[in-house]
Amino acid sequence: MRMFVRKLGIDLGTSNTLVFVPGEGIVQNEPSVVAVSEQDNKILAVGIEAKKMIGRTPDNIIAYKPMQDGVIADYRVTEAMIRYHINKALGKWNIFKPDVMVSVPASVSSTERRAVIEATIKAGAKNAFVVKEPILSAIGAGIPIYEARGHMIVDIGGGTTDVAVISLGGIVASASVKCAGNKLDHSIADFIKKTFNLAIGDKTAEDIKIKIASAVPLEEELSMTIKGRDYLAGLPRTAQISTNEITKAIDHDLREIIKAIKSVLQETPPELSADIIDQGIIMTGGTSQLRNLPELVYRRTGVNASLAKDALYCVVKGTGIALEHLDTYKKSIITKR
Repeated sequence: MRMFVRKLGIDLGTSNTLVFVPGEGIVQNEPSVVAVSEQDNKILAVGIEAKKMIGRTPDNIIAYKPMQDGVIADYRVTEAMIRYHINKALGKWNIFKPDVMVSVPASVSSTERRAVIEATIKAGAKNAFVVKEPILSAIGAGIPIYEARGHMIVDIGGGTTDVAVISLGGIVASASVKCAGNKLDHSIADFIKKTFNLAIGDKTAEDIKIKIASAVPLEEELSMTIKGRDYLAGLPRTAQISTNEITKAIDHDLREIIKAIKSVLQETPPELSADIIDQGIIMTGGTSQLRNLPELVYRRTGVNASLAKDALYCVVKGTGIALEHLDTYKKSIITKR
């Protein structure tokens, strides 16, 4: 019985929203999707239920993704989504308003940051804390961010790639590009359209990425059969694809991510650069799990890169740790009561 939950961490991602309760761990992991009925603008479903409706809804129901590129695109819908997650995490008997910590991309503007804070307070939080994603993912990956040493974190999610160098609890240099998992999915779908004349959905593109895609060409390729609709005949058809074709298809997007990493390395003060060469680059976020991505980063930058443990959950774990130790991390946190 969660009667005394007083703290919650929320990782508001473009693709998924995760909720962390200190002492319990991750209690929710649902798609960031809200289904809204067009006629009366009513919210019908959130999360898993709403995602099932994508691409399958009648015209009068719209499945919204309120977070575009890691930023609130639709304020009201985001508030409803946060409220749903808070209520679900607390259970209906909870009598306290919780303190809620929410992650935001490093490139977020002060207006967008205020929007997140206001949405969280309106959704039922007593206090709202906002922390930049790279800092949270560093905390979640177990990096001691308060040392006077440079740590480089590359957080690749669904909508954005955040690259940051952190030292003494603050971000020294950072870059954020709107190129991450979703963009890779689109490139894969485009490639299949051009090469095979086959239309596939986002879900299939994501499956291809997870099952066979690699950041560098493989000698022993993986392959899979895909099903889609033939553009010319309009009928269902299957095709066979293999890893290296997909590697070519996503090459352009991966270059953009590498470019962001390079630009941050170029802005980094020399003392910190030396630290980064010693410790390497830490990669977090769902899309950093793409096969051989650390290898590609190493080849293009000459700096060792490694995948953090539980890369997908670093940000939300970071919210949990930061909530437990608010005093320690208060320099990195923006608060609103």
